[in-house]
Order: sequence, then structure tokens, then C-alpha cells
Amino acid sequence: MGYDAIRSVGTADHLVFTFHGTGATADQLHGLARTLLPKAHVVSPQGDVHEGDAPRFFRRKAEGVYDMDDLAQRVEKMGLFVRGEITRTGVSHVTGIGYSNGANILAATAIRYPRLFDTLVLMHPLIPWVPAPEPGLAAKRILVTGGRQDPICPAELTQGLADWFTAQMADCTLAWHPGGHEIQQTEIDCVADFLC
Repeated sequence: MGYDAIRSVGTADHLVFTFHGTGATADQLHGLARTLLPKAHVVSPQGDVHEGDAPRFFRRKAEGVYDMDDLAQRVEKMGLFVRGEITRTGVSHVTGIGYSNGANILAATAIRYPRLFDTLVLMHPLIPWVPAPEPGLAAKRILVTGGRQDPICPAELTQGLADWFTAQMADCTLAWHPGGHEIQQTEIDCVADFLC
């Protein structure tokens, strides 16, 4: 079982995955990836878990309280999907870009399968646990962004995740804007500078 996804063909030896936030669709970040990395292949899966009418990538029990069993199953499924797309395109370089719930499935998948991605962009992630050490993340390029007043992803947890990646010897950059959970233009500018 895979995912419904938007796919754009590129000419570079580079595959970009984008992962949308809760309630959004696969095209939320697809155009951004095409704009920032126009020669890359881009694949944007559609979350297949629904919270009411809002699509997501895994279940939660409450705000910030994840169904960890479901998350583990969804990470396995996403790992298979990502590997399949890498095989299909035959690329050597893989980037993941995720926002909110999309950043969470991306981070959890990269932590579980660190060889899948070279580069991660995690916008407003919330990983409410301390992962076990993962030496496979050493030297990976990671950008974590957040809002200082984000009510969904508290600043201290965003900082903690960035610190954890740094402790794994990843090349991790943390960028803030002064607002909340929304994506601001300064954040997009930071992502552009990081990827280009």
C-alpha cells in the first residue's frame, strides 16, 4: 500500500519529498519545492489518516499526544514509500520538506531510517519524546524552523529537537520567527537560502 501523491518529473539527480500539514492537501508544499529546486523530481504524498475532515499522516489522541503505535506503523509505511520512489527515480540525493504534521512524519521517518534522506527541512515540528541516539544522522543537513509564540509546537520542544539533532552530529540549523504556527515569509526565505 502506498500513497496517492503528486509527482513532478525533474532532470537532476535529486528527489524532493514534501509533506503537508494537518487539514491540507498534497499540493501545499509541492509548488514551493518546484520553485526552489526546479530541476529536482518532486513527490508529495497525501496523508491518508483523517481527523474529522482533516487529512493527516498519523493518528493522535489529543493535541500533542500521539498514538505511538499508529505512528510506528505509519513510519514503516512511509519508509517503504520513500524507498520505492527513490528506486523509481534512480536518484542519489533526497531531500524532505515538511510542515507541522508533515514535519512530524518526516522527522520520525528520518530518525527511524536515517539513510533515506540527505537533507531535511522541518517547519514547526513537534516530536514530544526524546528519541534514542541515532548515529546514522551524522553529517545530515537539517533545517528546523519555528515560531517563538507557537501554541501547537512549544519553542522549548522545537529547541530540544534541534539540540537532539546536533547531538547526533547532524549539521542542524534552527531558525525562528516571532509569530505562531503559521509559515511566515521570513521562514520561506530561510528555507530558500538553506536549499539553494
